[in-house]
Amino acid sequence: MIKILCIFILELLTSYSTFGKSVEDKSVIAFSLDTLKLYDQSRQREIPIAIYKPTSKVSGKQKIIIFSHGYGQNKGGDYLAYSYFTEFLASKGYFVVSIQHELATDSLLPLTGNPKIVRRPFWERGADNILFVINELQKTNPDLDYNHITLIGHSNGGDMTALFPQKYPNIVEKIITLDNRRMALPKIKKVKVYSLRSSDQPADEGVLPTEKEIKKYRIKIVKLANTTHNEMDDNANDEQRKEIQKLIFTFIND
Repeated sequence: MIKILCIFILELLTSYSTFGKSVEDKSVIAFSLDTLKLYDQSRQREIPIAIYKPTSKVSGKQKIIIFSHGYGQNKGGDYLAYSYFTEFLASKGYFVVSIQHELATDSLLPLTGNPKIVRRPFWERGADNILFVINELQKTNPDLDYNHITLIGHSNGGDMTALFPQKYPNIVEKIITLDNRRMALPKIKKVKVYSLRSSDQPADEGVLPTEKEIKKYRIKIVKLANTTHNEMDDNANDEQRKEIQKLIFTFIND
């Protein structure tokens, strides 16, 4: 287990614009990072996770955010490759868990065939990982707010995130996908759905809702004009990071 104390010091206060109102958040909270390995006995599968949590007391129950990384070709460590917003959200008082979905012993993601068919088992496994982590958190951290769970995922992790509320309903409140391209976004009124889209990679047909569906299910889609698909992790520059941080923070507080 690795434990690192992280403290954000902001030189400037940042104003965040939510839908219909302006919010200025001046609070900056110290947080810790723990990495550990869970084990799902029923599937005989190891699940490495990183937990970013405030070290000081937060008023009320902490809301939970669970993050799923993009495809990393089983090289490992991808659950730590989005620190610019996992750390940012922890500094705002959220309990953030990032899951390492790929193991070195896993099969590689198929690059040929119909992605909706050949990649579905990988998304299913990811959804099962998320469920297992939530169940384990309820055992180890029963005081967290399990009525307000937000899932965030990038690319292949976004496909897992999109699948989760369809496979396991009535568990999460919101999902935020970062350029998922294969799994259709859910159309469920009980789940708030948000998606950030890259400037360069189109989604497959049927992944994004129609204008009529966007209005019916109150889905929010935002195009990032200056951010490519591969610039959504820690490869993002300062301007891109600030835009994504702002939007994710806005979605969570919507």
